[in-house]
Amino acid sequence: MPSYAEMVNILGVKSKSVVDYWVNKLIDAELLEKDQMGRLSLTKRTFAIPMVGNVQAGFPSPEEEVLSDLVSMDEYLVARPETSFLLQVTGDSMIEAGIMEGDLAIVEKNRDPATGDIVIAEVDGEWTMKYFVRKGKRVVLEAANPKYPDIHPRRELRIGGVVTAVIRKYHT
Repeated sequence: MPSYAEMVNILGVKSKSVVDYWVNKLIDAELLEKDQMGRLSLTKRTFAIPMVGNVQAGFPSPEEEVLSDLVSMDEYLVARPETSFLLQVTGDSMIEAGIMEGDLAIVEKNRDPATGDIVIAEVDGEWTMKYFVRKGKRVVLEAANPKYPDIHPRRELRIGGVVTAVIRKYHT
């Protein structure tokens, strides 16, 4: 963890007392902890939900609910949190991949995409989410909606990251 002086610069605040205020809030929320020497560290708190079995996506299964494991959702969805970020999806170009407007995409930076990966890419100055397809030495970005044409970068293609998971909330 950075020192309080480093956090002043990182957070863009004017004093260590402001940093101390927010650090104490994070300690109260059990997201940070202090050891006996006063050093800060992240807690081992994770978001876990009980795994109670399987369900058929067809005819109902007669099996009873049985606790089979606890699944840490943060670890399940984000393999490398230090290089991952979230984006909210707009538009409908990836609907046949099951990605809808309003979904949250978990994106991993600094990962080389393979053909078939869904990527976040800057193409000739504009950002998009599409399938990454390598055709020989060329790269084509393909939508998952027939309404949209393939994208063939003319000047520049920069991969911002590979989509590793998508989260959809059905009800509040």
